[in-house]
Amino acid sequence: MKRSIRLIADDYGLAPGVSDAILDLIARGRLTGTSCMTCFEEWQQAAVRIKPLAGRAAIGLHLTLTDQSALTADSSLVSAGRLPPLGQFAAPFKGIKAGDVHAELDAQLGRFADTLGRMPDFIDGHQHVHFLPAVRDWLKTRFASAQKPILRGAPVVPLEVGVIAVKTAVIAALARGFDRTMQAAGFPILRPLTGIYDWKRPEDFAPTLRAAVSTMPEDGVFMCHPGHVDAVLEARDPMQKVREVEYAFLASDEFGAVLAQNGAVVRDSVS
Repeated sequence: MKRSIRLIADDYGLAPGVSDAILDLIARGRLTGTSCMTCFEEWQQAAVRIKPLAGRAAIGLHLTLTDQSALTADSSLVSAGRLPPLGQFAAPFKGIKAGDVHAELDAQLGRFADTLGRMPDFIDGHQHVHFLPAVRDWLKTRFASAQKPILRGAPVVPLEVGVIAVKTAVIAALARGFDRTMQAAGFPILRPLTGIYDWKRPEDFAPTLRAAVSTMPEDGVFMCHPGHVDAVLEARDPMQKVREVEYAFLASDEFGAVLAQNGAVVRDSVS
């Protein structure tokens, strides 16, 4: 019996080229699904394109609280229509009111539901913001009396030392207690999170994915960021050409061979 693994692409809706690449990989059966950023003006068009995939791929919400445009008016969170850099969320909370965070998240979730006619299959976060205390509180409140979505859980810090171990440890510190407390609140958790590598070294993506295919447990999830570079992406995000590298490997016959060699298939649902 083949092992089924979950490969989730972040950032659907970030730019047309990113959305194009993700839709292509879903059609090829190389992704379980994708999490959507709903805060951009192109979201309506992106939603029309992905809506027919409901039931054939997992469609989630990629909560966005940093470095991009906001849906809500200026507040302790939003300045001149922009969300703050991630560092502004570091303790202490630096004057950002939880209510303003919750309002932005309500707007992003509302836009997802309004355009797709459904709630997300799962929820995760751009730059892992779903691990933040204010977001944990929002999730518990917002879904207190509703069906709870699946959440992306924390990574396991590798035993070896190095840049990736440090990067993983930072994410794990942000996520401390998340899996346990959110599961106690009734949320299903996808864990462990894999797919962490130094995206400034695109050549590390393929070995990272190969290792995950052979070692990732069935309850785990591998995050990735495939895409095609276009002018919109260049204006919005520093993670650019590495997205082309990720796309090329995920679409390749070589990756198909990696799956076959490990007796693995890409699951088409997060549940």
